Amino acid sequence: MASAPDKRRVSYYFDPDVGSYTYGLGHPMKPHRILIAHHLISAYNMLEKMHVLRAKRASAESMTRFHTDEYVQFLHRVTPETADELTYHGSRFCVGDDNPPFEGVFEFCSISAGGSLAAAHRLASGATDIAINWAGGLHHAKKQEASGFCYINDIVLGILELLRTYPRVLYIDIDCHHGDGVEEAFYTTDRVMTCSFHKHGEYFPGTGDSADRGEGRGRGYAVNVPLKDGISDETYKSIFEPVITKILEVFRPSAIVLQCGSDSLAGDKLGCFNLTMRGHAACVQFVRRQNIPMMLLGGGGYTVKNVARTWCYETACALGIEASIDEMLPYNAYFEWFGPKYRLEVPDNNMENINLKDGYLTATRDKVLAQLSELQPAPSSQMQDVPRESVGAHLGWRIQGEEAQDELDKSLARHSRFVYKMQEPDPSDEETYDSDASASTSARNARKSHRASRPQTRNKKRMSIITNQPLDLPQWREFELCSGAAEMDRKTRRRFFTSGDENSPGVDEIVEVYNGVVKGSGGLNGASRLGETMSRGGVSMEVDEEDMSE
Repeated sequence: MASAPDKRRVSYYFDPDVGSYTYGLGHPMKPHRILIAHHLISAYNMLEKMHVLRAKRASAESMTRFHTDEYVQFLHRVTPETADELTYHGSRFCVGDDNPPFEGVFEFCSISAGGSLAAAHRLASGATDIAINWAGGLHHAKKQEASGFCYINDIVLGILELLRTYPRVLYIDIDCHHGDGVEEAFYTTDRVMTCSFHKHGEYFPGTGDSADRGEGRGRGYAVNVPLKDGISDETYKSIFEPVITKILEVFRPSAIVLQCGSDSLAGDKLGCFNLTMRGHAACVQFVRRQNIPMMLLGGGGYTVKNVARTWCYETACALGIEASIDEMLPYNAYFEWFGPKYRLEVPDNNMENINLKDGYLTATRDKVLAQLSELQPAPSSQMQDVPRESVGAHLGWRIQGEEAQDELDKSLARHSRFVYKMQEPDPSDEETYDSDASASTSARNARKSHRASRPQTRNKKRMSIITNQPLDLPQWREFELCSGAAEMDRKTRRRFFTSGDENSPGVDEIVEVYNGVVKGSGGLNGASRLGETMSRGGVSMEVDEEDMSE
C-alpha cells in the first residue's frame, strides 16, 4: 500500500553515460537534455531526498519481451557504415531520416529500457511509490521498427513488467504526439488502458483519432483525446482532469505510467501546443494526488533548456516540494544555457487556441466521456505467480556472456530464417487485432464486419516527425531472384525456379507443367516431367511429337 502523499518514497534512475550519445549534427533529438536536467535537479539538492539509482542496462534478451529477435539483433549490429545494407536500402527497421543508426544506438536503447524495467520492478516490489526515468518514454517504437526518434519501446517493456504484479495498468501520455507504439502494443487487452492527449490532423504519426478505441477484448480501453493547435493551461486542465477522473472510476488501475513528453510546451521546436511549465506539471500533480503507484517517464521535447526546466520541476512535484523551491535558478554546470532570465519557468506565448473554436474542446470531452461510460467498471484479471527466470537459469544452465558464433552458426541461422519464413512480415498484423484463438468463428466474422465499417485510421502511410509529411519509401522484398525490370515489378516474394536466362519459365509455368499443360502444346506426364524440370533449374524442356503421343 502506498505511503501518505506527504511522505512519498521516490526512486530516481539516472545513468551518467546517457548524455554522451548523439543522433547526429542538426538532429532535433538531444539525449544531452537528460544530463542537463540531472544537473539542475542536483543543483536544487533534490537527490538527497530520493533513492538515486543507476539501473542495470537492458540486455538484448529482455528487449525481446516485446520486440522481435531480428530487430533487436539489427540494433545490436548496425553502424552508420553498415546501415544501408542492414536496413535493405532504408526500407526496414530504421525508416526515414528521423531514425539515424548513430554510433552506440544499442547502448543508448539499453540505458533507456534498463531504467524503465528497473523502475517497474521497484514499483512492483513495493520498494517505492514513485519511480522516475527521464531517459525513458520513447513511445513511438514498434515491435520491429524504429519510429519518431524511438528505437526501443521502454514503456511497453516497463508495463509488461508491471503486469507481472498488478492486474491493471493505466498509461497516460501528455506528449504532443500520439503514443501510437504503446497503444498498438496493448490494443487488444483490457489489462492496460492507454490514454493519449495529442495533436491530431496532418501531424506525426497521423493516428490517434477518437474512433480508435481498441479491438476484441481491448475494445474501449484505448482512449484518444485529439487536440488542436495552441491549447493553453486552462483548457488542457479542463479536459485532462475530467477524462482521467472518469478513467480512474471505471478502470481502477493498480499502477499508473505517466509519459511526460515536453514537446507539448510552448515554444517547442516540433510542438504546437501552448502549455507553460506549471500547466504541464499540473498533470503530474493531479495524478500524484490519486495515491497510486506511479512511474514518471520522459519522452519528446526539442527545446532543450525548457525540457530540463520542466523535468526538474516535475521531479520536485513527485517529491511534493514544488512550492518551496526558488524560481531563480541555482548555479550549475549549464547555468549559462538558461539565460537571459535564469528562472525556473517556461512561459506561454500568443498562439491562438484553435480548440475553443466552434465548441471543439467541449464536444471532444463529451465524446470521450460518453465512450468511457460504456465500459463495465474494473475488468477482472486472474492473477498467478509468473516465474521470474527460466527452468534452465534456475538450474544453473544459463551461459554467462554470449559465445561468438562461427561461420557455420551464422550460415545455419540465415538458412533457418529463410526456410521457416522468420523474416517475413505477417501481412495480417496491421489489420487483425484480436489474437484470441478460442474465439468462435461467428465472433471473428462479426469483428471483421465491424472493422470494415469503422474508420480506417490505423493503417495510414508512415510520416516523418520532423516534416509531418508522408515518407516515400522503397518497397521491401525479402528474397528476390527475378531478372529484368518487368519481373522486379511482380509481387511474388520468392521465385525459386528463375534462372539467369530471361526466357526461363517462372513458377506459373512450372505449375502448368505439373498440371499436365505446356503453353502451346498438349498434355504431359506431370510427375516425371516436373522432376526433370526441377533438376534442370526450371529451364524449359523441348517437347517433341513422340513425347506428346505417349
